[in-house]
Amino acid sequence: MKRWRVTALKFGGLSTGAMAVCAALMLWWSEPPDLTPVGGYSRAVLDRHGALLRLSLAADERYRLYVPLQDIAPAVADATLLYEDRHFRRHVGINPVALVRAAWTTYVTRERPVGASTITMQLARLRYQLDTRSMAGKVRQMGFALWIERHYSKDEILEAYLNLAPYGGNVEGIGAAARIYFDKRAAQLSVAEALTLAVVPQHPRQRHPAYANNKALQAARQRLANQWATRYSLTEAQRAALALPQQVRPSRALPFLAPHFSQRLARQANAPRDPVQTTLDINRQRELEQQVEQHLSRMRERGINNASALLLDARSMDVLASVGSADFFNRALEGQVDGTRAKRSPGSTLKPFLYGLAMDEGLIHPRSLLKDAPVRYAAYAPENFDRGFMGPVSATDALIYSRNVPAINVLARLGHGRFHEFLQRGGVANLRNADHYGLAMILGGNEVTMRELVALYAMLANGGRWQPLRERVEQPRAQGLQLLSAEASFLVLDMLRQNPRPDRSAIAGMLREEQPVAWKTGTSYAFRDAWSVGVVGHYVLAVWVGNFDGSANPALVGREAAAPLFFSIADGLANVRDAAWPDVEPAPELNVRRVEVCAPTGDLPGRYCPRTEPAWFIPGVSPIRVSDVHRAVKIDVRTGLRACAATTDTRTEVYEFWPSDIARVFERAGVAVRRPPPWHGDCPLAAQVTQGRPPEITSPDERLVYQIRPAERSRETLALQATTDSDARWLYWFADGRLIARVARDTPAYWRPALGEHEIAVVDDLGRGQVRQVAVALVQ
Repeated sequence: MKRWRVTALKFGGLSTGAMAVCAALMLWWSEPPDLTPVGGYSRAVLDRHGALLRLSLAADERYRLYVPLQDIAPAVADATLLYEDRHFRRHVGINPVALVRAAWTTYVTRERPVGASTITMQLARLRYQLDTRSMAGKVRQMGFALWIERHYSKDEILEAYLNLAPYGGNVEGIGAAARIYFDKRAAQLSVAEALTLAVVPQHPRQRHPAYANNKALQAARQRLANQWATRYSLTEAQRAALALPQQVRPSRALPFLAPHFSQRLARQANAPRDPVQTTLDINRQRELEQQVEQHLSRMRERGINNASALLLDARSMDVLASVGSADFFNRALEGQVDGTRAKRSPGSTLKPFLYGLAMDEGLIHPRSLLKDAPVRYAAYAPENFDRGFMGPVSATDALIYSRNVPAINVLARLGHGRFHEFLQRGGVANLRNADHYGLAMILGGNEVTMRELVALYAMLANGGRWQPLRERVEQPRAQGLQLLSAEASFLVLDMLRQNPRPDRSAIAGMLREEQPVAWKTGTSYAFRDAWSVGVVGHYVLAVWVGNFDGSANPALVGREAAAPLFFSIADGLANVRDAAWPDVEPAPELNVRRVEVCAPTGDLPGRYCPRTEPAWFIPGVSPIRVSDVHRAVKIDVRTGLRACAATTDTRTEVYEFWPSDIARVFERAGVAVRRPPPWHGDCPLAAQVTQGRPPEITSPDERLVYQIRPAERSRETLALQATTDSDARWLYWFADGRLIARVARDTPAYWRPALGEHEIAVVDDLGRGQVRQVAVALVQ
């Protein structure tokens, strides 16, 4: 009997004296206590609708999310106070009645240990990591509780507690518990879920929500439910929910969607306790991840194991889905490399922008005739993917069939420096100077990231205005830069919509009519990268297939390896069409007109054009000339030769006057071209020279400086080449007014130049000619 009296006296003396001292000091402490958790907060990365993409651990390896009290379901706070501290709103941080009862039960009757901790005292223990098993620790806890109550309101204290309370394992705070166990925000918790979580902090180990058939948890929840029914009442639906065991998700089953994207944004976030709400759409993200996996399951037998994909809403520039690699956790694939941010060769995917620039510069229109024929730029002789040539080809066909030589020719006319400037203004980072790439930049000579590429294609969808991508919902939309005219952007998209799909089924045809897709493929040098990128309604989609180690694979061809994945995703987007799906026809304010052009040449139809077709023009900008390939010729009926003038012995026939390089391609392909016969011998040269086109020098190029090595100065030669009209037979070459060679047309001549500036001239056997300047220097 004496023992318990001594203990009580000790407790009373210690507690009274220590409490008085602590209270006096802390109540008047100038600085309020810090209630932020020592280990900080986890980072929650959310999709645009608030769904969880990823939840990272805090610095102390715990899941802990900050949630303001107003964003916590009221039932959570009510259930917590009902179970833990009914007098919370009335006491000053400690409850004397509860303390006396606890001391009697713990130290006198010794029935069981009772803590008598208020919500404020529990907050003090959790925040300051107090050991309250000793009497001294209990006194410190009460002192800290008084200190907290001195500086904070009841709502602030309750909020801090609910953000620190243990909810089993390494889950702390109601925000993390709601996200982990119920995949909800704390504001969305039901009464049954609130009652389940309210009883966990008292015994977080025994009542861990993720334990299967946790009887301790169920019993405690039922006791609290009985109290709740007495005070707040329960609906039939709530009673039914409480009668069932709660279905919870363990922390090991947390989602980790868009791992490259969400991990990067989590690291970049400034406010440590606020969630990162991204622009991603969790449904679109799952769709892309599933499509990538299904596609690779079919392609692995061909040695293709990795892919990336990016989906963008061009209207807002929001990134809706981002797949960095096939498997984030696969080290063999270097899965943690983010393929959407890796610099890769784009192959031919930049060609649409070259054609758009050329249309703005008045060099071409969609049906302009381009040459797909052998050509040489100094030591560079570009080739097509199939190593062949098509001859004359429209700009549209050159683009959608990805012909390299016509694109090189257009770039040479535009200037590779101009295109280099366009790429820099369009957000392509880390470019070397334009001369480093030369004309090869249009074939993938410079590297881009997928993010840079989709921003450029979104520029086409936005009328030529380039804007940066948006990744967070609070990020403002930038004004951007006008890189192309709205007219050129429309024409480029119209050209790309004519690109046939890789599949030819009837279903594909129906989808093609219903959902026009403006798309382009790309294949990098040596088959290291396969691309497919395009505009699908309001969306911009890009897919890449390849290997992060840069290894080559002949199967890595854009149309074969990437296009099927592109369209499996694009076809799924057809199901989310809305009333604002853009029309493929030009807006009324666009300065474009559809006119009839000569189908074989793309020029305005002349008198003898065999057939016409409609084509888009930009009035005042697009080049306008009358087609002269098809010409009427007077033929002497007695000799079959060209006559000098019309007589009773002549008839009129129409022939094709193709340039000699294109005519040569036709000959090699076995295509019959009706070429004009030679002139009659009696025709004077003056009568012949008035008709037809003069020769066009293709080498040397006056924009280049030709360099000679000092050791080869006396032996180095320069090739002289020109295209001619169909009726020319011979070419005469002059250097500085001196005849240096006579060769048959389509045959190069070779000249050994001296250092300095020279005037090169060529004249055909009909007296038509061209002059060009050329510079020759020593190699430095």
